[in-house]
Amino acid sequence: MPHRFEGGDYVLGTEDIEIRRLGLQHAVWRARATDAWRRAGFTAGQHLVDVGCGPGYATLDLSDIVGYSGRITAMDRSRRFLDHLSARLSTDPDRTVDLLEVDLDGDALPVLSADGAWLRWVFAFVAHPRELLRKVRGLLRPGASLVIHEYFDYTTWRLIPRDKSFEEFVETVKTSWRTTGGEPDIGLDLLSWLPVEGFRIAEVRPMLDVISANDFMWQWPATFVEVGVARLADLGYITAERAAGVSEAIRRTADDPHGRMITPGVIEIIGVAEDQ
Repeated sequence: MPHRFEGGDYVLGTEDIEIRRLGLQHAVWRARATDAWRRAGFTAGQHLVDVGCGPGYATLDLSDIVGYSGRITAMDRSRRFLDHLSARLSTDPDRTVDLLEVDLDGDALPVLSADGAWLRWVFAFVAHPRELLRKVRGLLRPGASLVIHEYFDYTTWRLIPRDKSFEEFVETVKTSWRTTGGEPDIGLDLLSWLPVEGFRIAEVRPMLDVISANDFMWQWPATFVEVGVARLADLGYITAERAAGVSEAIRRTADDPHGRMITPGVIEIIGVAEDQ
């Protein structure tokens, strides 16, 4: 019987292997993130908020953008992730980065007048995403930009040739999120919530790739599988035999010169905070 994550833990945990995976994930997605930040108007001297910052890979890039004259507020519920970020920041003490340990579901967020906020794969994992969106509005001044990357259709994640065991694994991943109150396809809801919660939608873009093992993007889903199958097996969602079968499906597709992977459907939303 699957069990819930203890102590408010993350789906894939917060151990060193997950910190490394998140670093690789950010490297894969950095170009798309920085392009969205540019179009949203993130620039030097601003105060930006990294909501659900994890171990802080995006935080450091945002800090590079605002420079020494700007400020970053980075918030996450994981003390371990924040300690990792703090250690990296200690090598450059002139950066202005405030670290806040907060439960985005249960805690109040500070009332700020920030120039922008960034969230990537955060709304999908909280139990009260609309309330979080309302709290994020309280972080921002009128005219500030909000940049969101979230899934809108997780089941686009497929292998070519099709593999039944892999498609069952994708459904199991979705089930594991929903067990903790999350919603993997939350992007579909955000588009209708944003105008009601004080945002004008400025841009919307779908992001989905068909890739081979030679593409750098391959490393993002492949490493998720590497960590995820072990985690789901430990939590009782899949058997060790099924976990091995999913890993073998990835290897088989990677070795097939005609093999491809379709990535989970991600939606990029750039919103602008309106007067309230």
